[in-house]
Amino acid sequence: MSGTASALLGFVAMLVLIGIRMPVGLAMLAVGTAGYVHLTSGAAFLAYMKTTPYFLFANYTISVVPLFVLMGAVAERSGLARDLFTAASAWLGHRRGGLAMAVIGACTGFGAICGSSVATTATFGRAALPELRRYRYSDALATGTIAVGGTLGILIPPSVILVVYAISTEQNIVKLFQAALIPGLLATTFYCLVIAVLVRRDPAAGPAHAPVPREKRWPALRAVWPTLVVAVVVLGGIYGGIFTPTEGASVGAAAMLAVGFGTRRLDGPGFLESLRITAETSALIFMILLGAEVFNAFLALSQLPTAIAEWITGLGLAPLAVVALLLLSYILLGAVMDELAMILLTLPIFFPVVSALDFGLTTEEVAIWFGILVLIVVGIGLTAPPIGLNVFVVSAIARDVPIAQTYRGVLPFLVADIARLLLVLFVPGLALWMVRWLS
Repeated sequence: MSGTASALLGFVAMLVLIGIRMPVGLAMLAVGTAGYVHLTSGAAFLAYMKTTPYFLFANYTISVVPLFVLMGAVAERSGLARDLFTAASAWLGHRRGGLAMAVIGACTGFGAICGSSVATTATFGRAALPELRRYRYSDALATGTIAVGGTLGILIPPSVILVVYAISTEQNIVKLFQAALIPGLLATTFYCLVIAVLVRRDPAAGPAHAPVPREKRWPALRAVWPTLVVAVVVLGGIYGGIFTPTEGASVGAAAMLAVGFGTRRLDGPGFLESLRITAETSALIFMILLGAEVFNAFLALSQLPTAIAEWITGLGLAPLAVVALLLLSYILLGAVMDELAMILLTLPIFFPVVSALDFGLTTEEVAIWFGILVLIVVGIGLTAPPIGLNVFVVSAIARDVPIAQTYRGVLPFLVADIARLLLVLFVPGLALWMVRWLS
């Protein structure tokens, strides 16, 4: 069997294993191992595994993942997410759709200290959904807003997805964080505009509640200042070159622990639970990283990435058309695959193709711009049917709401996501302006 045929068969086998609920990382590791041994030998594979896992996980940069996860876990266990929502609703809740906009605003703030989409969705599903339903927001708008708001956990830096992208493509994490800020804030703006349009068309979907007295708004805002200070210190320090992303993650985790214990919102059991969540999440990510590393080694041996790259470049398409085709592939794959696994599996194939195209940008700028496009597409995959991991998280919390209602609620936001994707695709400066300014 040729290398290309082996690789295609490996993809099918991996999808079958994932379909029968084998963990994604283990499925990639099993298929990658079988393919590597088939194309070389058992001895060659053992020699490869003797050093690869060590060098993969001994990478200093990868330590940023558990640190950012810990920062978000401590923030969640300390109730800081609820404080963010309370403050935002105090200032916006008296407007039609204001509570839904408050969810988006609070998710933006929480995303600056979390880096995980699922964690953001679960946190605000518990913190905000009861309030949205208490004020008679429609089920579709309430659950849809929380599902798309959760994507801001990865769109607003720091982002675990961007860290993984940076490691896989050997790019500068700081510059990727810088590039993600404006597209992330655009997502916040677009989501609020969508809510405004929806409640204008159907006022009953997002009724206003009684205004919070001004003297009570400021205390609600003061309650979240420690969280905002941590976010500003971490991102400001990273952007300003004061410390590296890993050092910034360490500072952020230590600061969140200090805030949690200092305000007595975090106790011993809560701290231990945060450590457990961090360990589980990090182990899951690291397992996927190892599985992807072995599977990608198998693909490299099969020469499939090279064959696909030659085929795409041979089509004679314009560079933007090629990128649009790759992004469409990501959207389709994101509907049936785990987003992190999807990125790790496709980057060895797609990234060389994009890097070889001429967009009038430097090689580094192309890599950064493409990384932001991939990040936006991942956000779409987190809410788009038929999978939409964030939708499933919300449905697990709002068990009495049919999942079709939640999908109906996210559809208007998906239109805004597609518009934002096209905007960044055709105007790369939206992603590169801050990188150039801070260079």
